[in-house]
Amino acid sequence: MTAPQFTQALLGDAMGGLSVGNGSDLIATLLILVLGMALGVGLICLLLVVHFLRAGHNVSQRGTRHTEPWPRDRKLPAPFHTTPCRWLAIKSGNPRLVQTALGLRKATACSWEEGLHAAHEQKLFISPPVNGWIFVMGASLPDPGEDVDKCFCFLLDLSRKLGQVQFFSFNRVVNHHAWVHAEEGRIQRAYAWAGKTLWNQGRLTKAEMDLDLKCWDYTTPAIPVDYGRTDPNCANTEKVPLLAARWSVDPTAVDARMLKEAQGISGQISRTKTH
Repeated sequence: MTAPQFTQALLGDAMGGLSVGNGSDLIATLLILVLGMALGVGLICLLLVVHFLRAGHNVSQRGTRHTEPWPRDRKLPAPFHTTPCRWLAIKSGNPRLVQTALGLRKATACSWEEGLHAAHEQKLFISPPVNGWIFVMGASLPDPGEDVDKCFCFLLDLSRKLGQVQFFSFNRVVNHHAWVHAEEGRIQRAYAWAGKTLWNQGRLTKAEMDLDLKCWDYTTPAIPVDYGRTDPNCANTEKVPLLAARWSVDPTAVDARMLKEAQGISGQISRTKTH
């Protein structure tokens, strides 16, 4: 028996059984039957909608997994989980030569992760070469905001030994920042600001002009903070990695695979090197 025939028979039986009753009972029974059928159809529709929504969600998830790049192919926004606030970029392919020039003591081979952890413990980390450049990072590097003359002497001495040496430093809390390009024992370009201009040497480079970096004269007074406009010193601070990318290599854009496949050197720097 088909569904329509079954429904017709059911209604016929109900009407036959109730023919002896009054009209109100018949109407009530018919309404209950119609309501039950409507609820049944609504429930089926709801189940179908839920089914198709789940199927679509699963397809979307599978599509995301297939199109998402593998983690090893990503460039980390900060390969060291936190952006380094001070580093050297040395044009060299020989980390041992850099180690000798720095006078690093108790030097050991280490991974990027181990070396950068040590860099926070008054040690230096010398990276393996990255596109012809070697990074040196660590809290032992001189801070021009504390003593700009010592920073000058340190970089000058290092560039005499290694050739091209670049230095970058920034502090987002107070917006102190510095960048230096030294070569063969000569400062080609340097700028350091820590509440006032501490060091401004050499001609403004094209990269600095392209990035619209503000380099004040020694006599320029401190600029009051205007809450209606962006602090130019804050903008300078944020652009230090961008300048590094134009002068050499931005350490925050190192290929993630480099962090796993190559080792660097960590060790303690002699105090006479920076003091």
